[in-house]
Amino acid sequence: MPASSAYSAFRSRSFRFFLAGNFLSVIGRQMLSVTVGWEVYRRTGSALALGLIGLVSALPVIGLAIPAGHVADLLSRRTVLMVAQLISLCASVALAWVSFRAADVRWIFLLLFLSGVARTFGWAARGAFMANLVPAEHFSNAVTWNSSAFGASSVIGPALAGLLLVHNPYWLIYTLDAACALAFFLFLIPTPGTREPSAARPTGFGGLFDGLRFVRDTKIILATITLDLFAVLFGGATALLPIFADRILHVGPAGLGWLRAAPSIGAIAMAMILAHRPPMQRPGVILLFAVIGFGLVTIVFGLSRSFLLSAIMLGLSGAFDNVSVVVRATLVQLLTPDAMRGRVSAVNNVFIGTSNEIGAFESGVTAAWFGPIISVVGGGIATVLTVLLVAIVWKQVVKLGPFSSLQPEVVESPDPPEPTM
Repeated sequence: MPASSAYSAFRSRSFRFFLAGNFLSVIGRQMLSVTVGWEVYRRTGSALALGLIGLVSALPVIGLAIPAGHVADLLSRRTVLMVAQLISLCASVALAWVSFRAADVRWIFLLLFLSGVARTFGWAARGAFMANLVPAEHFSNAVTWNSSAFGASSVIGPALAGLLLVHNPYWLIYTLDAACALAFFLFLIPTPGTREPSAARPTGFGGLFDGLRFVRDTKIILATITLDLFAVLFGGATALLPIFADRILHVGPAGLGWLRAAPSIGAIAMAMILAHRPPMQRPGVILLFAVIGFGLVTIVFGLSRSFLLSAIMLGLSGAFDNVSVVVRATLVQLLTPDAMRGRVSAVNNVFIGTSNEIGAFESGVTAAWFGPIISVVGGGIATVLTVLLVAIVWKQVVKLGPFSSLQPEVVESPDPPEPTM
């Protein structure tokens, strides 16, 4: 692939600002995630408490993702993103205060719920907003570089948090997350805040569930989202990393930071490979093999007693997951008309966001019942079985052609009512 094609998305000044702000925002979120998990675990010693972190973060997605997507199509997506960053900033400042005062742990859960509300609205606007920043022919490249930036920030954030946790108080890291949210807010100011009017854009709340109907009727999107949902739901080991770092691998908070960073190191490596290779010709087949690989390395991680082997398996899991992210995000945006991207992104977030958080809750519960090793290994096995089931039920995934052949699905408007005499 020519170098100019590998970097085509960067021709857009707005995309460069968005990417920089999102990069810093994710660093802060990753730092916060590592710190909250470690603080709650150290204060409670409970695997179930780690699972509850995922649950309180998932509840806003479950309850508000559909309205959030509608708002992202109804209002300026930039404005929605900026407000979400301000709310996240306030929640992180409050977390710093709660941690500084060593207040009741329940306050942490409450503030995580508030942060989850902001993230739900931000997610819906973020995915749809990026599609407005680059031409359609550069969008797959933009997704790849956004994924690469996410991976880089997901390495820096956990590693930095792990180092800071050794000698610094929790509240300092929460304050740094607030600063990162402010930085994203400032980077959004120069980006475009309006779009061309569209007849398909909602004017009220009558089309609230259009995104759900669109995903239901577009089988290839439904299949890929479902695959990712159950793969992450069953195969995610991230929520249990504090237990593995403390009880099984005996590497402490610094080791925890590197374990959390390992998937992102793998994701960065894979993103660089994808960015410099020609577009996928059989993305569906590649997706299925990537998720199988994700399940297999999760099984090996669960059985490992070596820090190095565990880190390598987590790195491979991030590489395989990055393939899934690029394929799914590209399909969702290329097949969705612009006027519906907010609502469809919201449905995507319901599946993906809740799979991460509910998966964390599931991992915490099963670890409390059966132990962390059985929880992780069983999840990896379930992931592989899910791939086989999806390949049988939705044969469209196997037959999927190159991205260049895809066009947005036509959304039929309801027939106008017959005039009355």
